[in-house]
Amino acid sequence: MTNTGAWSRKLREDVIAFPRDGAGEIIRDPLWDNIRLEPAAASAIDTPAFQRLRYVRQLGHAFLVYPGATHSRFEHALGAYHLTRRALATLDERGDLAGVDDRECLAVRLAALLHDIGHYPFSHALEEAGFGSHEQLGARRLREGELTVLLHGLGGDWLIERISGLMQGTSDSPLAGLVSGSLDLDKIDYLSRDARMCGVPYGTVDVDRLLSSLALVEHPDGSREMGVQEKGVSALESLLFAKYQMYRNVYWHHAVRSATCMFKRAVRATIAAGGFTTAEIEDATDGTLDALLSRHDPSGLARALRERRLYKRALDLSASVVPDDLPQWIWNDVEALEQAEHALARELDLPPGGVLIDYPERESMLSVDLPLLTRGGTVERLTDAGRAGELGLPGVADELYRSARRLRIFTVEPRQLKGIPGLLLA
Repeated sequence: MTNTGAWSRKLREDVIAFPRDGAGEIIRDPLWDNIRLEPAAASAIDTPAFQRLRYVRQLGHAFLVYPGATHSRFEHALGAYHLTRRALATLDERGDLAGVDDRECLAVRLAALLHDIGHYPFSHALEEAGFGSHEQLGARRLREGELTVLLHGLGGDWLIERISGLMQGTSDSPLAGLVSGSLDLDKIDYLSRDARMCGVPYGTVDVDRLLSSLALVEHPDGSREMGVQEKGVSALESLLFAKYQMYRNVYWHHAVRSATCMFKRAVRATIAAGGFTTAEIEDATDGTLDALLSRHDPSGLARALRERRLYKRALDLSASVVPDDLPQWIWNDVEALEQAEHALARELDLPPGGVLIDYPERESMLSVDLPLLTRGGTVERLTDAGRAGELGLPGVADELYRSARRLRIFTVEPRQLKGIPGLLLA
């Protein structure tokens, strides 16, 4: 215990000194070049909870469409940490961090680094399949194993709670917007990194301009919140439009969604058959879960995925032409959805499991809600309605979202539907 206490004190000293003396390790990254790690971050990376992320792909089954999309949550987390350090350095140079102590900045940097430690294998598919949020699972992992020992040594229960709140979007920290919100740096990294690794030109973000435009805005009641200077409005638009393009062309690509639906059904079928438990999935990597599915999946879908025998589109409609009163169970009630899929399979003379329905939801895709510091020094609020007609993209966010979102019905054998089946309109 004495040695642990001495180690913790020394690590705390190093953490406080790091921003000033530049000590730490350096990792080469294909996107951001050199990523410098402070001692606390380097120690967190060495824990089993973080090392697991090396084996969890960032984009799930997107590699079946874009062969280069095999990058991991590990490198994405490093990128989010790197951008957070850059943002804090910019804010500090401008004097915005006056009154914000070193502990708060440490919590924000570590929250950016650790924000995905609770992520399931194969991207967000399992959350769509009814599993709990990866943010909640990540908050739990902060309190387990070597990671909790490290964090407790750095800042006690306060640091663990602070990081947990930042990760889950419930923190009252003035810097919370760097980790969760319209401007969170996680978005900048994954959009830029995903576009690079997929080999597509859609994820272009004016990163330098956006980071240099960040501001810690003070409200009349004395509270402070992360916002953006007026000069950064165009850079913010580049971020939002990049997100729209990546969803439309990569994340919600029809073959990616077909594979995702097949994977979700395979996992649920295997759990129902007793092949593995939810707890096993929470601790799995892409590789270990794929191995479990190969042994226990009773549906045959896991094997079809490995051989890239994907279900084909029988219907593909933009949300712009889908009725607004479509039942919400299509995207938020997995059990009801499976019943409808089985019923439709019977109508189309297909075997059980031969139909998969997909209508992914991401209502916050292009949402904006943050303070804007004008050139005149006043503070306005940017929302989805835009700013007096000047911030054009949020003003058309709903139409862009409806353009990217699509209702698709996939079938194991070729079929062609001429319209939305009646059972989806009831």
